[in-house]
Amino acid sequence: MAERILVVDDDRAFRGMLVEALDELGFTVEQAETAEEGITRAEKGGLDLILHDVKLPGMSGLEALPKLRAVAPETDVIVITGHGTRDTGVQAMSHGAYDYFNKPFQIKEMEVVIRRALEKRSLQAELKALKRNLKGSGPLDKIIGDSPAMQEVKERLARVAELDCDVLVLGETGTGKELISDTIHAMSSRAGGPFVKLNCAAIPESLLESELFGHEKGAFTGATTSRPGKFEQAEGGCILLDEIGDMPLHLQPKLLRAVEQKQVERVGGTKSISFDVRIIAATNQELEQRVDAGEFRSDLYYRLNVASIHLPPLRERREDIPRLVEHFIQQANVKLGTDVRSADKMAMRKMYEYSWPGNIRQFANAIERAAIFSKGGVIHASELELAFSRTPGGDAPEQAPGAGFEEMKMPLREAINSFERRLITNALSRTRGVQTEAATLLGITPKNLWNKLRKHHIDAAAFST
Repeated sequence: MAERILVVDDDRAFRGMLVEALDELGFTVEQAETAEEGITRAEKGGLDLILHDVKLPGMSGLEALPKLRAVAPETDVIVITGHGTRDTGVQAMSHGAYDYFNKPFQIKEMEVVIRRALEKRSLQAELKALKRNLKGSGPLDKIIGDSPAMQEVKERLARVAELDCDVLVLGETGTGKELISDTIHAMSSRAGGPFVKLNCAAIPESLLESELFGHEKGAFTGATTSRPGKFEQAEGGCILLDEIGDMPLHLQPKLLRAVEQKQVERVGGTKSISFDVRIIAATNQELEQRVDAGEFRSDLYYRLNVASIHLPPLRERREDIPRLVEHFIQQANVKLGTDVRSADKMAMRKMYEYSWPGNIRQFANAIERAAIFSKGGVIHASELELAFSRTPGGDAPEQAPGAGFEEMKMPLREAINSFERRLITNALSRTRGVQTEAATLLGITPKNLWNKLRKHHIDAAAFST
């Protein structure tokens, strides 16, 4: 958001001129006629800078300085006087003022001092955040959000991580399942061991068995040497089976044996190999629905679901948006070398209104793209819209959550399927039926999209013209 400046001056004409000039420079400006009013406003917080006249009815500006320092210690004050000498300015600075100006003055000169003061404040805030992160840089601190939904996730995570049980992490695409899995490993007694990850949807079905369980020399064409699988590689640590919902049905019995008995048999092998590994499985699919449809074994589901952590979508934790904006702006600045400080009020409003179908992944991408286009160190609504137009799922940032959802009148499962179908057909339409590009827009794997096309009986070729 734009920096907020308070102007305290009893000269209405001068105050109006100054407010107008600051407004044109992109600042959010508030006004007060007396020092007492200024102190009352400063007590409420949220001010980035105060421009304060010295001679005022009642309490003077010099008398107000220590009181302002008491109620808003991190907010600098620039003193303005038309009735004093240089000594008055020096006296003001000895009372804690950042700088001073004698009337009349050039707005350009004051702008330089204002921006210097705000830059100092920004650097102090970054230093404070860095110190805070260094003090409490535990694994849980990487999970951004203090909403009730995320507090519940953190509490459950803290309990589950220290137990040496298998965990099922559930949540929509982009909600941060891999981050949660990393945190479980980092907080567990196995943190010193390896953490091996396997995306079940990204590996061709013909290679998945070998990747998971390993193979012996000569087991198939190209197997010139024996090779351990992911379970063996994770010995003493953890394994993440990402997108477990896409595990082929014919491999699930072998996976069930591995989960239950902590043993694998390599492809082409004849002996069982024991392993000591904690299993973390993650999926964006409703596994219970896949069990009901006969696409996922119920015994494997119940064995994996010893302890579960469900991640809420971003639309259900909108109160975390300000902290997420700050976090991803800092990330973008480090990655891109930009100097973005905040997002303005209209951009923040659009972030609150948008439904974020791609969740945190889409949010981070939008902030990064908006940072590239931003001007003056602030992300504006126009730059955010430009970022949306290039972000998966970002056609309509101005749409309020739920607006135009005819599905709201349907049963929940039917509504979810209807909305999913609409998202897929929209992506195919935008990519002229190119499935790999449509999958990228939707934030899922091509294999996952192919399964969904079959599920909804959608012919991608029909969108090629």
